[in-house]
Amino acid sequence: MAEDAWNSRDPERVSLAYSADSSWRNREEFLSGREAIVEFLRRKWARELDYRLIKELWAFHETRIAVRFAYEWHDNSGNWLRSYGNENWEFDETGLMRRRIASINDLSIRESDRKYHWALGRCPDDHPSLSELGP
Repeated sequence: MAEDAWNSRDPERVSLAYSADSSWRNREEFLSGREAIVEFLRRKWARELDYRLIKELWAFHETRIAVRFAYEWHDNSGNWLRSYGNENWEFDETGLMRRRIASINDLSIRESDRKYHWALGRCPDDHPSLSELGP
């Protein structure tokens, strides 16, 4: 569900998974609250064009989950990148995410090296997973 929401590139939809006072670290940026999350995501998707994401559960325990992810996008000059990362999530008693800590690295790629070619939006169920795609 998280992957589907992020692939929608709808900041308001994505923000509803987070508590009203959710705190984030995304790369070098620190955020607090849904309004900040929405504004961050608007900036992100205005810069990261044709964004396509795959997430994969790595581990979980009680109210914490670790996921790894990769996404492809291009900037307004047509330069393609694949961004790899890990997220740590912590949930509150209502099931909303109260903390998100994301570490992300970007790799410049040629358009011909892209691995994610589905139409914008939800990743197809039959698309290979991150483990299947390899590094």
